[in-house]
Amino acid sequence: MNFPSCKRLKLCYATVLCASLFLMALSGCHVTPKTPEPYGTLPSPRQINHENMEMYAFLHFNMNTFTNKEWGFGDESPALFNPTDFDADQIVGTLARAGFKGVILTAKHHDGFCLWPSAYTDHSVKSSPWKDGKGDVVRAISDACRKFGIKFGVYLSPWDRNRADYGTASYITYYKNQLRELLSGYGDIFEVWFDGANGGSGYYGGSREVRKIDKDNYYPWDSLYHIVRTLQPNAVMFSDAGPDLRWVGNEKGYANDTCWETYTPVPKAGFQHAYAGNTDAKQGETGTMNGKYWMPAEVDVSIRRGWFYHADQQPKSLEKLIDIYFNSVGKGALLNLNVPPDSTGRISQEDSVRLMEFKKYLDEGYSSNYISGDKATITRSGVRTVSTSVLTDGKADTYWAAPVDTTYSIVIRLDKPVAVNCLMMQEYIRLGQRIDSYSIELETAGRWQQVAAGATIGYKKLIRFPDTPTTAVKITLNSALASPVLAEMALYRFPDIAAVH
Repeated sequence: MNFPSCKRLKLCYATVLCASLFLMALSGCHVTPKTPEPYGTLPSPRQINHENMEMYAFLHFNMNTFTNKEWGFGDESPALFNPTDFDADQIVGTLARAGFKGVILTAKHHDGFCLWPSAYTDHSVKSSPWKDGKGDVVRAISDACRKFGIKFGVYLSPWDRNRADYGTASYITYYKNQLRELLSGYGDIFEVWFDGANGGSGYYGGSREVRKIDKDNYYPWDSLYHIVRTLQPNAVMFSDAGPDLRWVGNEKGYANDTCWETYTPVPKAGFQHAYAGNTDAKQGETGTMNGKYWMPAEVDVSIRRGWFYHADQQPKSLEKLIDIYFNSVGKGALLNLNVPPDSTGRISQEDSVRLMEFKKYLDEGYSSNYISGDKATITRSGVRTVSTSVLTDGKADTYWAAPVDTTYSIVIRLDKPVAVNCLMMQEYIRLGQRIDSYSIELETAGRWQQVAAGATIGYKKLIRFPDTPTTAVKITLNSALASPVLAEMALYRFPDIAAVH
């Protein structure tokens, strides 16, 4: 028997190795000759962890709950704060069962009343009749979050219509002290929420006047950010201008189909700096292509018309909540849904029922992934290149990376015809956001039919279309800022809303 020479054997092994590495590069395997180059601004680890949450809840619960207002003037007596049946476990447990991954509590709203016994003011729960002045709402909610396994965050309004020294340097010292209290006394904080409403009419210790501030210079934002980074290094910060999360620019619950996770904040006309309260926030709906900062959009919207509980209001319909979900999480943004406790100190029955219907709808829809584990066929310029299961393995930390920057189509065939109405795609954002145009076709009766087209993808995109029987799905990546890098895809049929009620 003749054996190949050593030289020929080495050449054979080298050829096989090169071919194997090339195929692994096409399929998106991490063991590649060259890892895809990162593109543009990249997310920090804290931002990646935050985006994985997708949906959390706002708790607007404070003095306004008892005065039936949205913005208190600051002259409200602490005696008005007296929930009759406060139950942190009922509040947080309801939200946890509804699928929310965290809670952000309005520890102090614009009226200045504090939900914790602050050492720096008597305008707080320690001066209220609730629990004879021994209560601490912040402690109760943060403890309940740990009990139910979800994260805790705080809202601390920079404006204070109660403080006599608001607008002076001493108030900034006061605000910093309160920020330190909240960030050092209540365990891990996942988000710190800075409101942009600053300056105007107020009680201000009895002066009852309008106070204007220099929004370009009054708040020392860099030093406030430093406090957060020092005391809660894993927390993200939200405001009109970030630095970690941006406002989506509206309170309707909708991001734009074009929703870049990168953003370059721009000041409003007449201002020098882009800070909370003086940023041209309308641009937050779309973000900024090739923006200076990685700053995903947070969509803040209330389950009711107002932010605080009002007995004459009802929760939004299930249809509306679902629409908000697909236009927030489904557009690559974070959903911060406000669910205000009532004056008893509990989430109302109406809101609780609606949240459970919402959870049931999402659970049923996500349980129907028709391409889980299937192989996708990748074609470039109409020529088949390779098959891969990395796009449907249910793992967000694996990815398929295009070896060159050009137009790609991804085809996934189903075992049998099914009716579907939603496609999910995720980019591998650790390497940057790249794709800015795609289209979706479904194969019906042997013919391809385009059912949707869109712009950006980012962390997650949910594309809805009418129920369509299909045997295959084709995703065409029409244009990108750099070679596409996709982490995951799924094909669903979300249920009819009527079936959930």
